[in-house]
Amino acid sequence: MVKLYEHPASGNCMKARILLRHLEIPYESVVLDLFAGEATEAEHLARNPSGEVPTLELENGEFIAQSGAILLYLAEGTQYLPGDPVDRAHVHQWLFFEQNGIEPGIATSRFWKWKGLDLERPEANADRIARGEDELDVLEAHLAEHDFLAAGRYTVADIANYAYTHVAHETGIDMTGRPAIAAWIARVESQPGFVNDLAPFP
Repeated sequence: MVKLYEHPASGNCMKARILLRHLEIPYESVVLDLFAGEATEAEHLARNPSGEVPTLELENGEFIAQSGAILLYLAEGTQYLPGDPVDRAHVHQWLFFEQNGIEPGIATSRFWKWKGLDLERPEANADRIARGEDELDVLEAHLAEHDFLAAGRYTVADIANYAYTHVAHETGIDMTGRPAIAAWIARVESQPGFVNDLAPFP
């Protein structure tokens, strides 16, 4: 059985859990207390030198880090990752988009707000929020014309972008003017076997 080293409040970890459930792959959840520094202890650094979660341990003892890499590995040969090279490249495009824009813009702002860092670093936080707003505008424009992000169907690109987009309002961003994103979130959540089990910050 594979093991997923994770934390329940991490959207990046939730991505892996969503796909594992879709694929009905049994796994062992190993929760690391990020707030107590467990992910940066030597034992976990041997699994993932960056000291991050999620990290997937395969049955043969190999480790895969980074949520996007885990999604691509698990989705290989399934309906969640197209075989056509162009469609596949479009999935990759939206995975990179999420990690370069949505994650640093929204996930970071959400964490800072919880920690009170938005008040300590108002200018930096405003930059993060602005970045998140820009990326959400890109999503809104695309989803106004497409049901899903890539390949004309639900893929790991949607799973990846859902993780933090669906909690963008927790940063203070007004989502009421983005109906296409709201409709897409509903489509993602209606997928068979989908579970949103993102826990609140402790």
